[in-house]
Amino acid sequence: MDKERFSLLLLDPGEIYFEDFSAVLIPPDTTPTTYDNKKQDGRLKMCSKSLVFDPKDLTKPLIKIPLKSCIIIEEWKGKAKFIKSKNVLSINCKEYVEMLEGNIIAPYKFRESSYFLFLLTYASISNCLAMMLQLQRATTLPSVEQSNMISAIVHSKHSRVTFNPLWMDLYEKVVTETQADKICPLIINPGRVLLSTLRLYFQPYNNIETSLVIKINLKSIKQIVKRRFLLRHIGLEIYSSDNTNSHIYLSFRNQNERDGFYENLLEQPELQLNNIEQNVITLQWQNGIISNFDYLLYINSLGDRTVNDLTQYPVFPWIITNYTSQELDLSDPNNYRDLSKPVGALNPDRLKRLLDRYNEMASPQFIYGSHYSTPGFVLYYLARLYPHYVLCMQGGRFDHPDRMFNSVADAFRNCFNNMSDFKELIPEFYDSSHEGNFLKNSLGINFGLRHNNLQVGDVEMPPWAESPKHFVETLRNALESDVVSNNLHNWIDLIFGYKQKGEEAIKAKNLFYHLCYEGNVDLDSISDLNDKHALEVQIMEFGQIPKQVFTVPHPKRKIGPQLLTEPHQIEQEEDILEDMWKTAIDLELSASFNSHKTAVNYIYISDDCSNIISVGHDSKLKMFSLNQNRQTRSANIGNMPLSCCIPLPNANTLIIGTWDNQILLYDLDYGKVTVNVEAHEDTVTCMSLGEKSHLFVSGSSDCSVKIWKGLNTNIKDLAVQCLYKHLDHNSAVNCICFDRDDHHLAVGTDDGELYIWETQNFTLSKKFDISSKINAINYSCDGQKLALGSENGCFQILDVNTGLSVFNKTLKSSVKSLKWRGHLLVIGCDDGTLLIWDMFQVKILLEKKAHLESILTVDIAKDKSLLATGSQDKVIKVWKPKNIHDGGDS
Repeated sequence: MDKERFSLLLLDPGEIYFEDFSAVLIPPDTTPTTYDNKKQDGRLKMCSKSLVFDPKDLTKPLIKIPLKSCIIIEEWKGKAKFIKSKNVLSINCKEYVEMLEGNIIAPYKFRESSYFLFLLTYASISNCLAMMLQLQRATTLPSVEQSNMISAIVHSKHSRVTFNPLWMDLYEKVVTETQADKICPLIINPGRVLLSTLRLYFQPYNNIETSLVIKINLKSIKQIVKRRFLLRHIGLEIYSSDNTNSHIYLSFRNQNERDGFYENLLEQPELQLNNIEQNVITLQWQNGIISNFDYLLYINSLGDRTVNDLTQYPVFPWIITNYTSQELDLSDPNNYRDLSKPVGALNPDRLKRLLDRYNEMASPQFIYGSHYSTPGFVLYYLARLYPHYVLCMQGGRFDHPDRMFNSVADAFRNCFNNMSDFKELIPEFYDSSHEGNFLKNSLGINFGLRHNNLQVGDVEMPPWAESPKHFVETLRNALESDVVSNNLHNWIDLIFGYKQKGEEAIKAKNLFYHLCYEGNVDLDSISDLNDKHALEVQIMEFGQIPKQVFTVPHPKRKIGPQLLTEPHQIEQEEDILEDMWKTAIDLELSASFNSHKTAVNYIYISDDCSNIISVGHDSKLKMFSLNQNRQTRSANIGNMPLSCCIPLPNANTLIIGTWDNQILLYDLDYGKVTVNVEAHEDTVTCMSLGEKSHLFVSGSSDCSVKIWKGLNTNIKDLAVQCLYKHLDHNSAVNCICFDRDDHHLAVGTDDGELYIWETQNFTLSKKFDISSKINAINYSCDGQKLALGSENGCFQILDVNTGLSVFNKTLKSSVKSLKWRGHLLVIGCDDGTLLIWDMFQVKILLEKKAHLESILTVDIAKDKSLLATGSQDKVIKVWKPKNIHDGGDS
């Protein structure tokens, strides 16, 4: 242990340490001849519920005197020849505690009444005695009144302390200053927090921290997270890249103070956060970039779980159920827990008994009276690693040796069978970086003898585990296995998702005691302080359900061949993307065509990348040769603007949509319109052709989508012979798109509604409200996700199976067009900005001001070698990636 033995963990949980004094302890049996041998030099610590003497001699125990056990605290009025000072404190107590004798972590020794004299070396008795007596009086009151009186004393003392400006640089300016507590497990340390234009400072009111003031440069802060602390939204957790002060967790007096400080912090120009949006992480996890372990840590953080708060410690699932075999086959699904069920529902017999009790219960009903995560459960697992935390929480005692975490197999068996044990695991079970050190009694702590007279030592491993290190590595491999990856979303639904509470929780047999749920009791509305305190204690002991992160089913993770839908093209596709786009430093303008007289409404690149075809607001159809870098065709198509065009497969024919409600078939060989039909009652805004179903769909400002069947160049009456279905919507249709297999048709409308239609009989499968005009949509190559861009600048990716937004980004300008091919996604914005994204890594590759005005249409070549943009500024541009070896600067 460190030489500085005193720690806030030696106090009661939440107890405040104020200050200390240089002192000499004079034991009661001291005589003039034994004075020099028996006196102990040290520091006397004044705390809110106790006095603690920390001797310099590390072999001597620390002495903790609870103020509630003190009979007399006064200035010593006695006489002794060997005590020449009158600056002596006299304490007579009914009980005191000895801690860390011999500098060894062990259960505290509780001693009976004693009489202590403390000779204060420098401090004056009169300056500290009054406060000691106040604190002693507080301990005689009921717990709530005691807490209030201590709070008043703390407030009075701390309000007289100001931040020392000498810690700041000359040119720093104060932004805001307030009181806050620094939070660690079982520890609350008050101080002043100050935000300047350059740094965040925390100045504790005492000297317990390693430095007198904690400084964090704003430039080093990478993440700031609002937290719920002790059931109130008053916490703020700050992560920094500074190795000295990489992390601080603060709690404020109320939510308004916390939120105000947070807003001031975000406004500082020096701040350069490295926040990754929740949905980016979800999509990266689905794509296999982020491990199951890291994703669970991230979701725990979103659910207000942090290692700095034992009441809301990160929760991980039991994964393996086989702890008795000599060998463990991780490819055998029978060795895995059913992740669609809570721990309490894994054993059918036990669940039946629990449900019988539930059905006979008066409201509020619950299935499980015990929670899956409480401070006690966390320290049950971590007792060997953090025995001082156990002593703090359990009043200086370890648990009974037979009730400790002695065997993995026994712990799982108990969770599987016991009528009151439903606890899950903690991250340490899967964190191979620490080699399972929490399972070893490395500190050599004497936890006592079990019923079989065996000393409590390391946790007993299952037969298939060679060591704690091997055990944790095996569990980590199991966590990352395909079996778990294919089912982990079910457990997320239970703990952090839509099955966490309400009717879905009842259906999933996932209902806990009502005080476990945030919001079921409004503590601020309870006027009776005793009732409020009792509820707070109850809630802490019952455990807390994490904050609900997802309100719809969580999407599955892709595994194996699902990561790409065309396995035979993986190597070719990845090489192209890696070589051409992932290493690109800029976009190179390959060609530019500006023969349209007005806006370019739609373009597409031919499959062989030889031509670009466009239609414009000027009623023109144009073709440009990329090989010859020139226009090869220009045709007037009526007198109204043309909105869209797509090629008809196996025929040199284009389908064109117009502003005068028509759909046209244009024969490129003969250069003429062969079929035209008034398909809608307003502008034909968008079209799509199903490559597998051969269905053709058109959308219109008249709020309808029409489905056409059997379309080919021999059809002379498009309306009569080809119209198959008519779908109505609530507002103008702006964009439509088939998925990969043509099983679903997505429709985006003017009022922000997204419709997903099943194409087998064109019934509505799903409907989402995006809250802004949808300008562009496109399915991913696997058909499982849908990219959409909105008028409000929102670009998001929806998981079409669950409706969850797995990626959401607000851009600087409206999204007017987008195209998704493979992992490459291109966005055209209203301000002329072109964005190129890698949707496998979920990161932006390039951003360029490509046009002077809105980019209305984009396309990506089939081989991804180039892309094209058409704009309101009348120009069509062809772009290629520019790499360092192409002459760019590094």
